[in-house]
Amino acid sequence: MPEADPELVERAARVLPGAAGVLAGACGAAGCALTTWWAGLLPPSVLAALELHGHAGAGLGPAQWAAYAGAGALGLFGFGGLARGRTGRAWVLGLFGRYRGTVRRTGLMWVNPLVLRRRVDVRLRHWRSEPMSVVDANGVELRVVVLVVWRVKDTARATLAVDDHRTYLRECVEAALSRALSQLPAELPPAVIRDLTLRNTDAVGESLTRMVAADTAPVGLEVFSAQPTRIEYAPEIAAVMQRRRIAALDAQHRDSVLGSVVDSVEDTVTRLTLRGLVELDDYERKALVKDLTVAFCTGRGEVSS
Repeated sequence: MPEADPELVERAARVLPGAAGVLAGACGAAGCALTTWWAGLLPPSVLAALELHGHAGAGLGPAQWAAYAGAGALGLFGFGGLARGRTGRAWVLGLFGRYRGTVRRTGLMWVNPLVLRRRVDVRLRHWRSEPMSVVDANGVELRVVVLVVWRVKDTARATLAVDDHRTYLRECVEAALSRALSQLPAELPPAVIRDLTLRNTDAVGESLTRMVAADTAPVGLEVFSAQPTRIEYAPEIAAVMQRRRIAALDAQHRDSVLGSVVDSVEDTVTRLTLRGLVELDDYERKALVKDLTVAFCTGRGEVSS
């Protein structure tokens, strides 16, 4: 089984309430406004609207530029870190190529704007595959559609331990499907137990679920169910199998009709003999059996037609 980095485990990231970011951004904006007033660059109409006294200002010197830089950085840092968490979504944070934690909180919050954010869907999800080509224990080609119910359990591994966890899940399902269905035949003679074929969908589903869950666990995925919803022959095989089924049903019908005719002939000859209606030697008995068999077969053929 593949093994993921043991140090790559989901942990909670450090975030602040959204009010902290709003407050920092507001302070930065207020600092820029005060610096503009300090430099004497506020228009007279703005001074009149704010009821401020006129100020000649010192102009844009080194001190004013430093104040602008500090206030602007504070405003950008405050407003730029605001994020909204949603139910069923998580943020995977990374800084300079290193994993910094996962945020599963909801509502407005403040996250360091320097980190890289990756949104991950952690809701319960289902995926219905396209028809996949597999072969059974007899080498017969089949087309199988699988319904997988899964979710992301460890966001760190699902995001960083594999290139794309959805593609990885599809490939694991295809590999497990080939292993599970190759152990049983699609069909066996009627005398064989049904549980030994792929018609036992419960056993096939349990085996498939167990294999997929084991393959995807190292990358942080949790698989609850992997059930085949449709198992059918490949188009080039389906016509041959259909003709074989028709031939088997026809042979079974012929055997049933022949058995019924033999029983009827035997019962008729026995009654005639026991009641003394006829006295037959071996030759006459064989001739009577032959005539009755032809008559009964002809009669059943006309009824069937």
